Amino acid sequence: MSLRSFGRALIRRKVIDNEAAPSSLNRCLTTLDLTLLSIGSTLGLGMYVIAGQVASKTAGPAVMLSFFCAALASIFAGFCYAEFGARVPRAGSAYIYSYVTVGEFTAFIIGWNLILEYVIGTASVARGYSGYLDSLLNNTIAHHLEQWMPIPVPHMSAYPDLFAFGITMILTIMLAIGVKESTRFISLFTCINLATLFFVIICGAFNLNFKNWNLSKEKDHLPESAGSGGFLPFGFSGMMAGAATCFYSFVGFDVIASTGEEVKNPQKAIPISIVSSLMIIFLAYFGVSCIQTLMWPYYDLNQAAPLPYVFEKVGWPFARWVITIGALAGLSTCLLGAMFPLPRILYAMASDGLIFKTLAKVNPTTKTPMIATLISGVLSGAMAALFNIDELADMMSIGTLLAYTLVSMSILILRHENVPHIPGKRESNDSTRPLEVINISSNNGLICCLKKFFNTSQLKTPTKSTFKTSKLIITGLCITVVVLCLFLICLETEIGELQMNAIILISILVFTLIVQLIALTLQPKSVPTISFQTPCMPLVPVLSIFINTYLMMKLSIATWVRFAVWMILGLSIYFFYGIWFSKERNKERPDHKTDGLSQVAI
Repeated sequence: MSLRSFGRALIRRKVIDNEAAPSSLNRCLTTLDLTLLSIGSTLGLGMYVIAGQVASKTAGPAVMLSFFCAALASIFAGFCYAEFGARVPRAGSAYIYSYVTVGEFTAFIIGWNLILEYVIGTASVARGYSGYLDSLLNNTIAHHLEQWMPIPVPHMSAYPDLFAFGITMILTIMLAIGVKESTRFISLFTCINLATLFFVIICGAFNLNFKNWNLSKEKDHLPESAGSGGFLPFGFSGMMAGAATCFYSFVGFDVIASTGEEVKNPQKAIPISIVSSLMIIFLAYFGVSCIQTLMWPYYDLNQAAPLPYVFEKVGWPFARWVITIGALAGLSTCLLGAMFPLPRILYAMASDGLIFKTLAKVNPTTKTPMIATLISGVLSGAMAALFNIDELADMMSIGTLLAYTLVSMSILILRHENVPHIPGKRESNDSTRPLEVINISSNNGLICCLKKFFNTSQLKTPTKSTFKTSKLIITGLCITVVVLCLFLICLETEIGELQMNAIILISILVFTLIVQLIALTLQPKSVPTISFQTPCMPLVPVLSIFINTYLMMKLSIATWVRFAVWMILGLSIYFFYGIWFSKERNKERPDHKTDGLSQVAI
């Protein structure tokens, strides 16, 4: 393989004809099904566990602002997902979106990270489910299993959590039976979960104490772990660190994007369900975090089941069991929703030949990717049973944030791409530009670059030249965002103290970002005829990239090391298998025989 052929292979794109390539999956889901699926997949651990733990250890009462920042990252990414869902209604989520717009190599990276996200997501929810139920039984299950079957291995669970493995396999079988049956289960339990949410907010409103948002370290004798007290006991940095953790609570809405081939009217249903479900989820988290921190001091919320604990402390012990029913329903749907996308990601990647094609087989009776579903369940269940998921949970966030970032970049690229050539009509390109502009470019390259950069010719339709300029601006934007986020984190103390050197440096970077954003806004854009478009282009995708990058950099170094190991494994699979057996490679060479690697030419 020549170096040039290798480079072309990395950026080759997938071409989809939705009419010519009908799906073998069952199109049976409605907009309501998708909305309830998204809410059920997301509204679980965040409401019943994470809100209390983040409040006690990281953000204090400002956990509500942590959820707000995390919601912004998800909503901005959700707008981009919604447009892609309208453009590319296929199974595979961010993987297929990037394959269509950016190229095969980027698509594989996203797909590989989504596999990691959903496996760890399923395992962590299963472990949380087991821990939540066990806490209501005085940790009986944990005590007995640790006594009978101890695992004295560092960085693993102290005992095999057989309950977590069992519940994962039961829901795996339910997924394998059929998508419609699974969504009925999710819809029923999501309604129970939402009813519990209203119960918490309404009953909690009778027990509010606003003093809990203004506790004093001296007057109220706060413990050392409670920080400095007040609304921001751990400072702005703690609130943003809490946002990185709270982001985990919003992971799940992208399950909608993975069901593109199982929706009756995906162009309309996917955008509507993504936007509406994210709004409902944010209001739920915001309301619960407010009620919880107003009812009881934040530093005492680090419990396995914080919500029932709070109601018991304020003298409403009967509420414990109502909340427990809702929690088990919410965690059940959250677990099923976390498992739902993984077989479809495997199905999409295997169908494209980037991973082993056996995973793309669809059962003719259930019309589900049976083998991919069973392998997903066994892998997730084994991780839930044997590993200490707390040490791996951040890896799910880093994979998701990277996927959100690349989807936002893909939207920017797609909006500025030159329109395809229409037969019988002359394509707009550089030869149609005024002669005097070309002459200027020959006399003064700098002036020509500035004219292209700010589109002084006021071109309305993208051309090959404007598309190249837009890609350069987008690349510069991304580099500036990465550098800005890096300095915001490294100089956090100096910025808080308003040191002049730090302020000047950040101001220069912000000014550079604004100039690049203005230049990209002036570039001609394509006008897609689809049911949903990302609003406020290009501001929303750029904000999404900025917030996602900032949150990724707030994650620990150990998370980045584990992420690097996972990526090395994935790249080995791609370069030794996927790049050779990719379907797009065969499309490039329709006359090429694929009976042996000796004849390979990409």
